[in-house]
Amino acid sequence: MRIERVAITADGASRGNPGPAAIGATIKDGQGKLIARVSRRIGTATNNQAEYQAVIAALKEAIRLGVRKVDIRLDSELVVRQLSGRYRVKNAVLKSLYREVKQLQERLEALTVTHIPRNQNKEADQLANMALR
Repeated sequence: MRIERVAITADGASRGNPGPAAIGATIKDGQGKLIARVSRRIGTATNNQAEYQAVIAALKEAIRLGVRKVDIRLDSELVVRQLSGRYRVKNAVLKSLYREVKQLQERLEALTVTHIPRNQNKEADQLANMALR
């Protein structure tokens, strides 16, 4: 069974900004069935760096699973606006992470990035915070 399109919710958490950081993400099929999840510490990072790293980890997992179309849903307005081209990426570290997302995007047929309210991103948030414990 090949999964054509998935929905990814992703979140990053940082204690101290920068400080100890972790990422969380879910990957679900079109019916909302959980296919994979990501939850791990990433060392020291800012919250925005952790948000990007959560997206990168989830995209890598989706690509590994053979997915060709991805809908990413984030509660970080900054990352959504940067990835959609509405905001320029000025921070050097975020530029590098942004480029990595764009390189992963080239391996997909389609990628959308949508802002969602925090209360719709609870699973990814819990996965990131679980990894920080």
